[in-house]
This record gives sequence, C-alpha cells and structure tokens, in this order.
Amino acid sequence: MSVLDGILAGVREDLAERKRATPLAELRSRAADAAPAIDPLPAFRAPGVSVIAEVKRRSPSKGALADIPDPASLAVQYAAGGAAAISVLTERRRFGGSLADLDAVRARVDVPVLRKDFIVDPYQLWEARAHGADLALLMVVSLDDGQLVDLMGLCEELGLTPLVEAHTADEVRRAAAAGAELLGINARDLTTLDVDRSVFAELVTAIPDGTVKVAESGVTGPKDVAEYRGWGADVVLVGEALVRSGDPSTAVREFIEAAGHRARRS
Repeated sequence: MSVLDGILAGVREDLAERKRATPLAELRSRAADAAPAIDPLPAFRAPGVSVIAEVKRRSPSKGALADIPDPASLAVQYAAGGAAAISVLTERRRFGGSLADLDAVRARVDVPVLRKDFIVDPYQLWEARAHGADLALLMVVSLDDGQLVDLMGLCEELGLTPLVEAHTADEVRRAAAAGAELLGINARDLTTLDVDRSVFAELVTAIPDGTVKVAESGVTGPKDVAEYRGWGADVVLVGEALVRSGDPSTAVREFIEAAGHRARRS
C-alpha cells in the first residue's frame, strides 16, 4: 500500500462518520445560506506571481510543523502580507486539520479560501461550500476520469473553483482534458512523499495556454518562488516555509516580491 492509499483509507473512514452525523440535506441548506463564493482567478491572472498561503500543522513526511492554536490569526497575517488566497488543510489524521479550521479562517479573511483535502466524494464539496470555501482541491491521482469530470461539474454548480492537481504528464493531460482552468503541479509524489521541484519545469509546458499554472510543494524560501515563477508559475502554494517562518506576514511579502511583483496591501 502506498502512502496515498493509506491516507485515502483514513479519509474515507472519517467521511463515513461525518455523513452519519450530518445529512447531505443539511449541508445543502447551509451551502444555500452561505455567502457567494469569491472567484480567485482574476487575482491569479494578474501580473507577477500570487501566493496561496497554507494553514498547515503537520504533514506525513515531516510530522509536526507548527503549533497553530488560532488558524484564523495566522490567516489574517497571511492576508496582511499579500496572500491572494488562504489554503486550509482539513484532513485530520495526517495533517491535523478540521472543518472548524476552515470556519475560523473564513470568518476572518476576505480573500478566497481553499479547502485542501483528499476529495473523493461529492459530499466533501458540499461540505466545502457549506463551510465557506471558495476553492476545492481535486487530485487527479485519486480520481478516475469520470469522477474528476463529475466533481468539477459539481464545483461549477456550487460556485467553487477547482484547483486540479497533477504530478505526472498523464495527470496533466487528464486534467486539461477535463477542462481545468486552474491546474497545479505538485512537486511532491504523494505515493512516495519524495519532492522534486524540477517536475514543475518538466510538466508546465504541457499545460494549455490560458490555464492558470500553480506550483505546489518544495518551497523553502524566496529563491524557490522566484524559480517557479521563472519556469512559468502564475501561483505558488506555500505551507511549511510559512508556518515555520516566525513572521508569516513578512515571509509572504518576501516571497511575492522575490518574483518581481508588489504584494497586495491590506
């Protein structure tokens, strides 16, 4: 069993528990009452590089990363530094996240919020919208073509923007064929947890023109963001380097400015 297989098994167990606790009808009602989702694409298409700053307590590869008792406060600091969006990990077992974190962040920031999780079921997209998310991560590696298309269609229905993530040339092809407008290339192989940032450089040329290109994983400092930008990234998603920085607001600003674009001012 790969690392990803183990994660997905836990995700499905936790999902089954949430389905028993909260009927889909209740989620639909809450989603209908939620404020309209924010479209992140105009900001992502602006000149320079955008940063998606991540609320991330731990990871399968590194273990505990940071004590984050107040995810909303961290998100506010990210936004003050110019983050174009906030990513909130909601997977519990390996990443220490929760939907409560998503609620807390949504209540405090006015930039788009991404639900980052291992989404394999439509119920999770209804959860995302009911808890105020504007974007949702869809990983090609964990979905067949039919599931990917169906989940992207539900995203459109709900007003969510799907961030479709790939790691191989075949996954990029599948994401493009499904019509992804926001396509991420993850430098981390989720089956082994190995990281190779050059994967982005190798695969970015296969992404169709007009698609917003997102570089994920492998950022340790501003130079890595600048390199991703040089390879063609429109957006860079950063987690570990920010939660360990000691000054998240300044770190976000330095990452953006390293790629030659002035940070958004609050």
